[in-house]
Amino acid sequence: MAERPDYYKVLGVGKNATDEEIKKAYRKLARKYHPDRNPGDKPAEERFKQISQAHDVLSDPDKRKEYDRGGMFAGLGGAAGFDPSQFSGSFSGGFGDIFSNIFGGAGGAGQRGARGAAGQRPPQARGHDLESEVSLSFDQAVHGTQVSLSVPTSKPCPTCHGSGARPGTSPKVCPVCNGRGVEAQSQGIFSINQPCSNCKGSGTVIEHPCPTCEGSGAQRSVRRLRVNVPAGVRDGSRIKLAGKGDPGVRGVPPGDLYVITRVSDSPIFKRNGDNLEIEVPLTIPEAIRGAVVEVPTLNGSKRLRVAPGTKHGTVQRLRGEGPARLGGKGNGDLRYRFVIDVPASLSAEQSDAVDQLSKVMNGDPRANLFPQGSPRASSATSAKAGEH
Repeated sequence: MAERPDYYKVLGVGKNATDEEIKKAYRKLARKYHPDRNPGDKPAEERFKQISQAHDVLSDPDKRKEYDRGGMFAGLGGAAGFDPSQFSGSFSGGFGDIFSNIFGGAGGAGQRGARGAAGQRPPQARGHDLESEVSLSFDQAVHGTQVSLSVPTSKPCPTCHGSGARPGTSPKVCPVCNGRGVEAQSQGIFSINQPCSNCKGSGTVIEHPCPTCEGSGAQRSVRRLRVNVPAGVRDGSRIKLAGKGDPGVRGVPPGDLYVITRVSDSPIFKRNGDNLEIEVPLTIPEAIRGAVVEVPTLNGSKRLRVAPGTKHGTVQRLRGEGPARLGGKGNGDLRYRFVIDVPASLSAEQSDAVDQLSKVMNGDPRANLFPQGSPRASSATSAKAGEH
C-alpha cells in the first residue's frame, strides 16, 4: 500500500487550518512551482502535482473529513495521473489567469469533486494577456498624457476570419468532450476535470485547417495604439486596457493589455508615496531671523513663510497640491524640507561677521548634554587620547 501522504505538510499548514488559509497556501505554492514558471524542471513539476493533489483533497470538506479519518484519500500518493501540462489550454490567458481558471473553471473541479464533473462547461478561454512598457518624463507622469504604443500581437486570420477552418468548412464539435472543452479523469471515487486532450479545451476540432494560418485562426502583427496615461502614475504603475491583448485562437475573446509606466526622475521633486518632497536651502540669516521664500510647485511657484529660529530639517506642507492619487481620490501633498546652507569657506569679511556674531550670541547650545555641569578638562583630554 502506498505511503500515506501528509497533505497538510505539503501545503505547509496546520491540521486546524481554515479553508482560507489552505487556499492562500495553495495559491502561493502554485505560483512558485507552476510549470509555466519552471519550464523543463521535473522536480518543480512533481511538486506542483503534489500541491494540486493536496489542495484537491483539503479544499473539499467531505474529502478532508475522510482524509483526516485515515480513509481512502489518505493513500492516493503523489497525485498519480495528474499532468499539469494538460492545463495549457485553460491557461491561455497567461500565468496571471491561472487562479481564475483554477477556482472558477476547469481546474476548479478539484474543489467541487465529482459534483462538478458533469453538466458544467468551463468559462470560455481567452487570448493571452500582453505587457508593454512606456517611458514618461516626470511632468508627463504628474499631469497625464497620451502616448503612442506599438504592441506585437496577433490578429484574426483574414482568410478564415479567425475560425481556423478552411473557407467553406467550419469547426466540428469535439467527439471526445462533446463540445464541453473538458474531460473527467477518474481518481478513486471522484474525478477531476481537465482540458480535453483532443481539442485542448476549445470544444471544437478542425478537420480541414485554413491554409493561411494552419488552423490557428490568427496571424502575427503589430498593433499601434494611442494610450491615455492618467495623471499621477508612478514608476511601475500598470494601466489595464481591457480586450487589447491577443485575440487568441478560433475567435475566443481577447486578453488584456497591461501598460507598465517607466518614469524618469525629477531633479527637484522626490516621490514618497502619494506625496512629493522638495529640499529648500536657507541661508543662516534666513534661518535665524525668518524670511519669506519662493518655492516651486507642480504648476508654478508659491511663497512660504519661514519662521524665525527654523531648524535644519524642518518640514512645511502644502496639503492637496501634490500629484493626483490614482482612482480619483484627491491629491497628495507637497512637503518642503528646509536645509541650512552652510558655506564651505568664508571670505575675510564673512569671517569677521561670524566673529562679531559669536560675541553677541549668548548661551551654550550643548549645555543640556551635561545636566551635572560642564565636563572636566581631564575628561576631554582622556577622550582625545583614546582616539586612534
